[in-house]
Amino acid sequence: MKVHFIALGGSAMHNLAIALHKKGYQVSGSDDQIFDPARSRLAEYGLLPAKLGWHPQRVHQQLDGVILGMHAREDNPELQKARQLRLKIWSFPEYLYEQTHNKKRVVIGGSHGKTTITAMVMHVLRYAGIAFDYMVGAYIEGFETMVGLSREAKIAVFEGDEYLASSIDPRPKFHLYKPHIAVISGIAWDHINVFPTFEQYLHQFELFAKYIEPRGSLIYYEEDHHVADLAGKARSDIGKTPYREHPRSDNGNYLKTPRGEEVAFQLFGRHNAANARAALEVSRKLGLSDELFYQAMATFTGASQRLQKLVETPKAAVYLDFAHAPSKLKATIAAVKEHYPRRTLIACMELHTFSSLNKNFLHQYHHTMQQADQPIVYFNPETIRHKKLEMIHARDIQNAFNDRRIRIYQDSNQLVNDLLQTPMDNKVLLMMTSGNFNGTDLHRLASRLLTPA
Repeated sequence: MKVHFIALGGSAMHNLAIALHKKGYQVSGSDDQIFDPARSRLAEYGLLPAKLGWHPQRVHQQLDGVILGMHAREDNPELQKARQLRLKIWSFPEYLYEQTHNKKRVVIGGSHGKTTITAMVMHVLRYAGIAFDYMVGAYIEGFETMVGLSREAKIAVFEGDEYLASSIDPRPKFHLYKPHIAVISGIAWDHINVFPTFEQYLHQFELFAKYIEPRGSLIYYEEDHHVADLAGKARSDIGKTPYREHPRSDNGNYLKTPRGEEVAFQLFGRHNAANARAALEVSRKLGLSDELFYQAMATFTGASQRLQKLVETPKAAVYLDFAHAPSKLKATIAAVKEHYPRRTLIACMELHTFSSLNKNFLHQYHHTMQQADQPIVYFNPETIRHKKLEMIHARDIQNAFNDRRIRIYQDSNQLVNDLLQTPMDNKVLLMMTSGNFNGTDLHRLASRLLTPA
C-alpha cells in the first residue's frame, strides 16, 4: 500500500507515518516545517522529505491515497492535486478507523485525564501480553511511537481528542472512531475557536456517546454533573458504568483493592486516582482480572508531561505537566499541593493555546491557581499576534484569575533568570504548558535549579 502524508511533521502524523512504515507500507510525505523530535525520528526511518515545502508532483495516480494533517490548509497545492486526481483522502482519525474497523475499539474521551487513562490501559494490556493497536497523545515508557498498528491485534485503544479532524473535515476526531467501549472522564469547556459556547462544546460529547457501537459500553465519571447528565440521556441499548475516585491509602501512595489489599501507586492526586478507576473499568470490560490490573498498575510510571518529575532532591522537586486548560490547571496544582503539603509550591503556567489567550475565555481561569503559594503566569505577545487575537495585558490576567499574587511575565528569559535566583530549599516548582515557554529547555532549567553551580 502506498500512502502520502500532507503535513507529515505533526506530532500524531509523523508517528502514524512511522507506524505504517513499520507495518510494511510505502510511505512518503511533505511539510513546510518539521521540527525535532519529528525531524530526527523521520530521518531515522528514511521518511524525512529531501526538501521542505509543498510539491504537487509527489501526489500521483499510483498512490492508494493521502492522509491529511490539521496543519495543511484547504488551499494546499498537494491537497488540490489529490482532489484533481480523485485520490482517496483520509484525515488522521479516519485512517485510524480504516485500519481498525474490524477490531474492538476502546476510545477514551474527556477534557482532561484522557492521555493518562489511555496510557494506563495500554500499560495493563502490554503487561498482560495482549496485542493491541493504539494512539495516544504522549510518549509512554516502553512504547517507541505514539501510534501502533498491526495486522494481528484484535483490540485498538485510542485517546479521543475532541478537536477537528482536518481543514476539510470539521468533525471532532473522536466522532470518527465509533467505540465499542467509551470513556468520558470530564467535560470542561475548551477550544473556544471551534466551539464558541460551552453548549456547543458539550454537544460534541453527546454525539460521541451517540456514536458508540450498538450494545457497546459507556464508562463515565459520575462526579462531573455534565457527564452524569449526558450518561442519563444516552441510548438505552448501551451499558453504562459510572466511576469515581479509586480508594487510596491515607498517604495516597497505595490503591485499595476491593479485597482490602493495598497496591503501590506511583502517581498522585485525586484526578489520577479517578483515572486509575476508569482504567480498571476498561480492563474489566476487556475481560482482564482485577488481580492482573493491580499487578500492572504497581509498575505504571505515567505519561510524558503528565506530572512528569524532572528532578528531585531531598529538599526540592521540579515537575512538568501539560496542564493549560482551567480544569487541568486546578487539578494539577491541587495534586502537587496534596503530595507536598509542607513545601512551598511555585506554580508557573504558560498561556499558549488559542482558548487561553482569548480575552473572552480568560475568565474561565477564575481562582484556578489559589492553591499555589507562588503563582506565575507567562505569555508571549508574539504568540497572540501569530494567532491573530486581541492583545491581552497583565491587568487582564490578574482580573481573570482574580488573584493579585500572580507574577506575570512576557519575557521567557526574565522568567528563567528570576527562577534561577529563587532559593529552592523546601520548595516544589510546577511548570505547566502545552508549549515550551518560548523554546526554554525545561529539563536543563530543572537541573540548574536543583544543582546550582
